[in-house]
Amino acid sequence: MDKQAIEFHIRGLLEAIGEDPDREGLIETPERVARMFEEVFEGTKYTNSEIAQMFGKTFTDPAGDDEEHTVVMKDITVFSYCEHHMALMYDMSVNVAYIPHGKVLGLSKIARICDMAAKRLQLQERLGMDIAEIISLAADTPDVAVMIRGSHSCMTARGIKNNTAQTVTSVFKGKFKEDASLKELVSF
Repeated sequence: MDKQAIEFHIRGLLEAIGEDPDREGLIETPERVARMFEEVFEGTKYTNSEIAQMFGKTFTDPAGDDEEHTVVMKDITVFSYCEHHMALMYDMSVNVAYIPHGKVLGLSKIARICDMAAKRLQLQERLGMDIAEIISLAADTPDVAVMIRGSHSCMTARGIKNNTAQTVTSVFKGKFKEDASLKELVSF
């Protein structure tokens, strides 16, 4: 990430909206924004495969191959930024489920995967697909479901200004595509 270029362009943006980037409250804003961008867009540095490798710590499935079971983690909080307006997507809650095939992911890794995938300019639909792909790669399973509920400031703070609207998206892979009872595991 080119922090100097970000600083330069943020300064220009401040000027373009009629602000004085040299006034007391804005003097360090370009540097602050560059540091913030480095943090909130960290996920742009990695492919889905690289994220799966980073957070792919697995353990032998205690149920072995004798019993099929599902791992579900709900209410993982993340935020992201809409790629259309660079507006905040907030109050986002992610539910993830997968069927282990011989190994299980460390639980904190599921939340870390969701967090890192969200640190990109994003569409909520793509975020769900990315999380599903990363979980599938990390846990080595084709059976993954992801459901996300969130608010988008491009709708709540501008445009229609409907501050109660929420968007719900879902991704169902493998056995989750066909089995309604499995889909229900990730619903809100």
